[in-house]
Amino acid sequence: MTTDRQEQIQAAANHLAQNDPRLAPVIEQFGPCTIEPHTNYYHELVDAIISQQLSVKAARTIEGRFRALFGDQFPSPEQILQRDIEELRTAGLSRPKANYILDLATHILDGTLQLEKLPDLSNDEIIRELTAVKGIGEWTAHMFLIFSLGRLDVLATGDLGVRMAMKRLYGLNAAPKPDEMQAIADNFHWHPYESVACWYLWKSLDNEPAM
Repeated sequence: MTTDRQEQIQAAANHLAQNDPRLAPVIEQFGPCTIEPHTNYYHELVDAIISQQLSVKAARTIEGRFRALFGDQFPSPEQILQRDIEELRTAGLSRPKANYILDLATHILDGTLQLEKLPDLSNDEIIRELTAVKGIGEWTAHMFLIFSLGRLDVLATGDLGVRMAMKRLYGLNAAPKPDEMQAIADNFHWHPYESVACWYLWKSLDNEPAM
């Protein structure tokens, strides 16, 4: 992690601890946030599709079988498009997920989705670009913004872990809906570090963040 990034992360922790007394003890317990951007966007999106609605263990098993179809190497979009849905399903993928991976590969190869240009776009623009691919919804787009691009101000409103952590930490009767989550974020002044707040909420449940 670069010095500039470390300074950003420390500034985020200080800001959140000063403004949110519920989150402050969690920040003290878990120390610096480890969100770090990377550039392996294609791999991350394929893994995100595979992992949807699965336990970590089940997802890793299927990811291993998926690689095995391609000689234990992560396949390129070209290699994926050389296989049909039934071949991909032998790895344990559902028919919809196999179709989603094929659709992602198609979008990349025909230039509809230009991954290398995503860092230059706004959060909303990236969400629109990604959700044009079958099987990539707002949750996957949020996880990509946080864990691939390292954007520090994304509220993961569709993530069950974040919702359950907010329910517990803020004494709610039920897991909050997106507008309620935003109201809490606004009330405790999480902006411009909503992603970092989400990371601490995941840690408060002793969960690893989704991506």
